[in-house]
Amino acid sequence: MKFGFKSVTMDDIANELGISKKTLYKHFKNKEDLVDTVVTAFHENCTLDINKICGLGHNAIAENYEIKKVFKDLLQNYDESPMFQLKKYYPKTYTKVMSKESAFFQECILNNIEKGVEEGLYRKNLNKSVVTRFYFALVFSAHDEEMFSYKNNSLSRLEYEVLEYHTRAIATPKGIKELEKQIAELNNNQ
Repeated sequence: MKFGFKSVTMDDIANELGISKKTLYKHFKNKEDLVDTVVTAFHENCTLDINKICGLGHNAIAENYEIKKVFKDLLQNYDESPMFQLKKYYPKTYTKVMSKESAFFQECILNNIEKGVEEGLYRKNLNKSVVTRFYFALVFSAHDEEMFSYKNNSLSRLEYEVLEYHTRAIATPKGIKELEKQIAELNNNQ
């Protein structure tokens, strides 16, 4: 992820691991197989991290900000979206991961919305299904290099902007207060 899927060679990987390329090929039939395995494992680890955060008892808005913190360092300084690279160079892996991520992410958003409504942080009259799809579309639009230049906006910063936009759109006055608290904490920690 640091150098990009396409630019890193099997030689680079073998050298970094301190093994021969031949040994690497004993475990992976080609670079596409290695990328698929690594990205799938990475996605599964992210899913576990998100589920842990959701189980900690944060309110709905704080929960979203805690989840974003997990990805902040990961996405902070990229000039190109890792998802865009994956889609461009490894479309089979991208499609596989996105189908899993789509289902998981949309379920998380829906659960978060329901939790926020119960807590009085989000409005009761929301069309939860539509709001879930809107937020999902917004988050993934931040990864679209035709819409955003990462030289001017870090991917992490764009995702925080999307989260704030989403939250303001669905929050009650109580929710806006919690949102402002989260934004202040985020700004103090930067």
